[in-house]
Amino acid sequence: MPLEHFDLLIVGAGISGIGAGYYFQTLCPGKRYAILEGRADMGGTWDLFRYPGVRSDSDMFTLGYSFRPWKEARAIADGPAILQYLRATAQEFGIDRHIRFQHRVRSASWSTEQSRWTVDAEAGPDRQPIRYTCNFLFLCSGYYDYEQGYEPAFADSDDFQGQIVHPQHWPADLDYRGKRVVVIGSGATAVTLVPAMAQTAAHVTMLQRSPSYILSIPGKDRLAVGIRRLLPEWLAHRLIRWKNVLLAMYFYQVCRRAPKQARQFILDALARQLPPGFDIKTHFKPAYQPWDQRVCFVPDADLFRAFRTGRASIVTDQVAKFTPTGIQLQSGDELSADVIVTATGLKLLACGGIRLEVDGTLVAPGQSLSYKGLMLSNVPNLAISIGYTNASWTLRAELSCGFVCRLIRHMDRRGLTQCIPRCDPSAVSVAPLLGLTSGYIQRGSDQFPKQGTKAPWVLRQNYILDLLSLHFGKVDDGTLVFSGG
Repeated sequence: MPLEHFDLLIVGAGISGIGAGYYFQTLCPGKRYAILEGRADMGGTWDLFRYPGVRSDSDMFTLGYSFRPWKEARAIADGPAILQYLRATAQEFGIDRHIRFQHRVRSASWSTEQSRWTVDAEAGPDRQPIRYTCNFLFLCSGYYDYEQGYEPAFADSDDFQGQIVHPQHWPADLDYRGKRVVVIGSGATAVTLVPAMAQTAAHVTMLQRSPSYILSIPGKDRLAVGIRRLLPEWLAHRLIRWKNVLLAMYFYQVCRRAPKQARQFILDALARQLPPGFDIKTHFKPAYQPWDQRVCFVPDADLFRAFRTGRASIVTDQVAKFTPTGIQLQSGDELSADVIVTATGLKLLACGGIRLEVDGTLVAPGQSLSYKGLMLSNVPNLAISIGYTNASWTLRAELSCGFVCRLIRHMDRRGLTQCIPRCDPSAVSVAPLLGLTSGYIQRGSDQFPKQGTKAPWVLRQNYILDLLSLHFGKVDDGTLVFSGG
């Protein structure tokens, strides 16, 4: 029986994968594609995480797709609302009919002779082997391990008599009402969990090893509401989207170019949100500069409100060990707890953990260079969707999807079947792909391709520059080598 063949295979049915399906069927009509999703439902991150209060800290006017505007009043949406938005998008455009659920891609091998990928997957709950072939492979599986989060080995954790939970594997039946909760962590997950759990827990303590930058933003965009009332929907959406893009870019550039002033701006904002006499220096003044790591955004100051009401508190210290009734800190203090939440971060996973081969030779992504933050050097007909670390993931994902379609159309017009980014390693200095100092980034950086110090090998954290390069720039730029036909 012949293998089922597609013009494009997309791996992952989250934000990137659904977007890729839309752009491919719109810009490359008549071609066949399928989306292979390892889980039983679409949504990616927004289907995986079920912890209390889960939300995005990117505004929905940029996290939502440009081709299907976000219409609700909330600018910052919770996880269930985002998941429903993604499902509705996939259904409206018929993308859901192309998704094959519980298809876990394990390996993909490229044949130059045949100009195609052979993709091996495991299908269904019984993990039956299944194989497909495709002309182009697009990995939209994100950058972290869906199977397991990062959890440090805390001393004597087995002695704790309460419940230990990692946010990535939140039990549906966890009842923390009236209980003492300690949330270990200071990142986006922790600052989301603390105010959400504080609503019903007896008390929630946020235990952080070191501070993060945290800034309150409005949950509703009043200017966006006003613009919508005055202008047609299509024009209002474009204006709101660009307003938010430019504001985010401006804030990031200020942080990078004037870090002292940006730090003071954040600290002054904190002083207005926290109770008088609150020890901001200890708990909210990091040793690093703004955007060396991600800045955490909280809607309507809900985290600080939890501190003001006394339903939550913050401790900056390190775990010495777990005890039967809580956590002993290195300072000697103890925190009592009935539930401990280890919001200690993600485990990075390059290329969805897929084993890649080109003509029988194993591809090591960590030894490759990233072409436009999208393709791997010396690997044919393969693209990877990577979003921004300083702005909405969707902004770059959409540009990537559009570029892949432009590339495929370019090859079709010229009767070509292969394209390979070629680079002379001696001519390019390299740097880590994701330029943050966050622990989870540093732990997994060796898995990921490197970026160069000059175009087109740079992963820019700049939407306007990427728009010029990926949407308006030449496809045949002298770096991509085309052949076949």
